Amino acid sequence: MLTIREYKKVQSLEEAWELNQKRANRVIGGMMWMRLGDSNFQTAIDLSGLGLDTIEETEDEFRIGCMVTLRQLETHPGFVSYTQNMCKESLRHIVGVQFRNLATVGGSIYGRYGFSDVLTLLIGLDSYVELYKGGIVPLREFAKGKPDNDILVQIIIKKHPVAMYYEAVRITQTDLPVLTCCGVHDKENGTYTISIGARPSRAVIVPDEKQLLKEKLTTNAIEAYAKYAAEVVPTDSNMRGSREYRSHLVEVLSRRALEQLCEEESKAC
Repeated sequence: MLTIREYKKVQSLEEAWELNQKRANRVIGGMMWMRLGDSNFQTAIDLSGLGLDTIEETEDEFRIGCMVTLRQLETHPGFVSYTQNMCKESLRHIVGVQFRNLATVGGSIYGRYGFSDVLTLLIGLDSYVELYKGGIVPLREFAKGKPDNDILVQIIIKKHPVAMYYEAVRITQTDLPVLTCCGVHDKENGTYTISIGARPSRAVIVPDEKQLLKEKLTTNAIEAYAKYAAEVVPTDSNMRGSREYRSHLVEVLSRRALEQLCEEESKAC
């Protein structure tokens, strides 16, 4: 059961940060996952009055406030277009519209949940988090870090010409994923990035230490990289799948993502 002793709707980020320095206090977002836990904390810190529930788009970037809901992200015309509908694909299976109208992007990223479709999607892009005291940090570095008492203000996504692919394997439509995969082709610098989540741990970028994706993609390069990804991405077992099954899915989804990107980009790989 979730027990909250006090509730505070803060008037500034400084006030939120000061309250959050006490271990007994907690920042709340949509509380969709938090309410399911068995927690007892002193003060619930509500950021909803700080105007952090908007998505700002410029020529160079998107700025997504921490209180933006998953539904807002899913239906934002600019972001949907930029991701070639992959943001919609990554979010549409998360429980239901009612849930996504409450769950926040900031909560999904700050929580660094292993099952997070949002983290898998955004970590493959040129993404950053803005922390109130910690400044701007690459999302890839933030995702590796340990929880602290800073305040996540917004997520910043730098625009590049990209092609994207997203796929998640689920046992049932609205269940948590068994494995998630996002492929991104940055057309500006010619790089390909594959991110894997729900391993069941946090999403990670698959390294390309063998430089398999540096040249024009070929069938052999894609096959080699997919097998390599299955070898180097750590997986584990839980109630939704075994370690062996997840490693198999890493290979299958990595291959599928690259094949799709290759088909969309050149039509002749």
